[in-house]
Amino acid sequence: MLEVIDIHKDYEQTPLLKGVSMHVAQGETVCLLGPSGSGKSTLLRIIAGLEPQKAGQVCWEGKDISYVPVHKRCFGLMFQDYALFPHRSVAENVGFGLRMQGIGQEELEQRVTEALAQVDLAAFAQRRVTELSGGEQQRVALARALAPRPRLLMLDEPLGALDRALRTELLQELRRLLHASQIPALYVTHDQEEAFSIADRLILLHEGRVVQEGKPDDVYLHPASSWVAHFLGMENFLPGEVMDAAGGRVMTALGEFVTTEALCQPLAAGDLVQLLLRPGGLRLAPVDGELNLFVGIVEDVLFQGAMYQIVVRCAGDRRFHFNVDQPLPLGKDLALYFDPDSISCLR
Repeated sequence: MLEVIDIHKDYEQTPLLKGVSMHVAQGETVCLLGPSGSGKSTLLRIIAGLEPQKAGQVCWEGKDISYVPVHKRCFGLMFQDYALFPHRSVAENVGFGLRMQGIGQEELEQRVTEALAQVDLAAFAQRRVTELSGGEQQRVALARALAPRPRLLMLDEPLGALDRALRTELLQELRRLLHASQIPALYVTHDQEEAFSIADRLILLHEGRVVQEGKPDDVYLHPASSWVAHFLGMENFLPGEVMDAAGGRVMTALGEFVTTEALCQPLAAGDLVQLLLRPGGLRLAPVDGELNLFVGIVEDVLFQGAMYQIVVRCAGDRRFHFNVDQPLPLGKDLALYFDPDSISCLR
């Protein structure tokens, strides 16, 4: 369906997008994830035809549409600022784009009714949008994007203005709607939880480049770099030097560690790396052996509903965060062991 090939874009003579390539298949929801300034929204605007690229191609079903005007691309757009008309009814807002396309009144009303039913707002057609809640206004904006029956739906931080509970509810509805309609979608966000909740496939952007892509669980379980792991909210990093690349052995300030996970890229003895210690691999019970063992002191305990997070301070003033079933006393000395399967070796 959609294919983006080697897109470059400068902003004030500074490279913003540096050779981005990606694709979206029929019925697939792809999430562009990255921090502010990584180029996500700019890439979306280029695909929509709102901005020109410096180089590269935007293709639809194998045809280059880089110079096709916005209104002829038949792509739906939805932004964080819903841009609804406050003096118009819900139905008038949803049908505005269709009216601009010159669609007849009978078909227009049919499409508006269909779009409002998709977002569960059929009973709200004659209300003013100023009478609606933030979540309801978001649904109106989505219905307006769906009414023209777009070939591709693009959403740029569409839930950013909503509170957490409402955002979670609407994410579930939006995922259901996209899968039911089979409309390919490109979803832009900087929120990792939001991306994991809605995406069939993630594309991570950093400083204008794609640094990793894949299914959400694959990306989370196998980050391609320490930057990716940091960005996804992982906290337990330990610098080290590779001693034996084939055996996955790394020397750190806390002792020697070994990982059984395949290295994300070729490494050699002497290379400096970051070990990612996954909380699920922690063992508090003593384990025989000399590898993957270190000691620490419980510095803080945080209640997190179903579990407790403990902050452990180790030699060199290094702090690690682990989840446990029961709170531990502050100041308690711990002997910690890490399962080799739960350690990643990253650049």
